[in-house]
Amino acid sequence: MSSPLTRRPLGGTGLEVTPLCAGAAPLGSMPQEFGYETPVERGIATVRAAFDSGINFLDTANIYGAGESERRIGAALSEIGGAPEGFVLATKVDRDADSGDFSGDRMRRSAEESLQRLGVDRVPLLHLHDPEHISLAEAMAPGGPVEALLRLRDEGVAEHVGLAGGPVGMMAELLREAPFEVLVTHNRWTLLDRSADGLIDEAVDRGVAVLNAAVFGGGLLAREPGASTRYAYREADAEVLDAARRMHDACERYGVRLPAAALQFSVRDPRITSTVVGTSRPERIAETIRLAEQHVPEELWAELLALAAPPERWQW
Repeated sequence: MSSPLTRRPLGGTGLEVTPLCAGAAPLGSMPQEFGYETPVERGIATVRAAFDSGINFLDTANIYGAGESERRIGAALSEIGGAPEGFVLATKVDRDADSGDFSGDRMRRSAEESLQRLGVDRVPLLHLHDPEHISLAEAMAPGGPVEALLRLRDEGVAEHVGLAGGPVGMMAELLREAPFEVLVTHNRWTLLDRSADGLIDEAVDRGVAVLNAAVFGGGLLAREPGASTRYAYREADAEVLDAARRMHDACERYGVRLPAAALQFSVRDPRITSTVVGTSRPERIAETIRLAEQHVPEELWAELLALAAPPERWQW
């Protein structure tokens, strides 16, 4: 496996990104999702650490912490006078958290809010976020969110556009309907859950770059057995917890940390351009790089690949 810091082409965008992407959702301090608070200064320090690490890719969203993630990134950018040369900053346009408004007009306001918080006049990559909150017809309607996103690209607010969401069926339909350049899938291509396999194949066949997020399932695959009972931001089924325990035991036999295997499951996949790893402490940036570099024997992969949770427990 190549270095987690060797840049790769992001599909046909012309951008180059590292196989590791710093995920900024935890920077927004969302205890309802992650179970802990992230103080302001620690969040800003984590962004600084990302800038200094060799990772050149950071992913956030308008809705993370009601904009707090973007504010903290903006504060770090202000300290250093802007993003380092070649750094790729991605954010996402979001529905209104209070009203649920997912209109084209809302997408434009979402982008404007993000640029203001980040302190930039454009971003290299802008995603449509969580369209599963509306129907396919609403997403694709004239003047609707997809059209608005494409117009933002045409106006130069974003250099490139992507699609970030959950349910694999709707994500596949949207990829067929609109010229997205990048796909972000989350919680659906992990050691435990292989829901997104076909979706990833289809994206690659269409020339769409794939980013994979939440490879630890919100923490279950990053901690000791019993330390967490949640997967994908909700209580996990007993079969999912049992699969995680068996994976931990298999890794122990080979002297490999489970989070290293969970991360490399994605990083080693040639279809995945970059793996988004949420971080909320500066020291986690270097630790994530170390996890990506730890040797995982082929014999262990054979065991782990057979230990996924049953398909009926996957997110789909």
